[in-house]
Amino acid sequence: MTAPLVYESHCHTPLCKHAYGTPDEFAAVALARNLRGITFTCHCPLPDGISSSVRMDPSQYGDYIAMIAATREAFAGRLDVRLGIESDFYPGVEPWLEELHVRVPLSHVLGSVHYQVSDYRRVYYTGDVHAYQQLYYEHLAQSAETGLYDTLAHPDLIKNESPADWDFARIREHIARALDRIAATGVAMELNTSGMFKALPEMNPSRSQLVLMAERGIPVVIGSDAHNPERVADAFPVALNLIREAGYTEVSYFIDRERQTLPIQAALDSLVL
Repeated sequence: MTAPLVYESHCHTPLCKHAYGTPDEFAAVALARNLRGITFTCHCPLPDGISSSVRMDPSQYGDYIAMIAATREAFAGRLDVRLGIESDFYPGVEPWLEELHVRVPLSHVLGSVHYQVSDYRRVYYTGDVHAYQQLYYEHLAQSAETGLYDTLAHPDLIKNESPADWDFARIREHIARALDRIAATGVAMELNTSGMFKALPEMNPSRSQLVLMAERGIPVVIGSDAHNPERVADAFPVALNLIREAGYTEVSYFIDRERQTLPIQAALDSLVL
């Protein structure tokens, strides 16, 4: 068997209240699929009870850290198990996240704009879908500019707000301006395979956006966004071929918040799926 090379860079735990399976079960699938490592990136706690129904409570952050540490110990010498976080962005949350991210060393910090969260919608949705799409990309660019994140997760998620109203050509120039800003920060962006199961069934982002990212030299990370063990590394060969078609030769991942790179073909050859 080829030496393991690939990391799962985006997956969850039951602490988020909408994921199933223990971290040990996630890690076992990663091992069976010949991954080198798995980085858990559960949804961060937020202040003031914001979107508390879909994330750990602030009091559970210590439980999360301990949970991943136990899995790291259980798989030591077989699989590299890492602690990360998926932290929401909205204007004003920066001080909370700055403090959260330095409590313990994190290996990978994902940034997400979750347009569908009721607390976010209450503030920012006006009923104009096209304006909401534009705001999503504005907030995505702002999130990169905070310096809080290594990678921006599922970075065209907004297309699932209303697939009938999604017209890439219409919003292309707005996306391009946001990507120019993101490229200037050096922050990576994710290709998230869970998009295949959303309202608009294609990966996040689309090939069209991946091409714009590749043209700007924005590093790309792949992640399954697994909320159950069976989805660990799901469709990674499809994702790797998609980024290659978009113009990439390497895929990135993060270790101790430092970006690493891997040739796409070597990544493909190493997988057992």
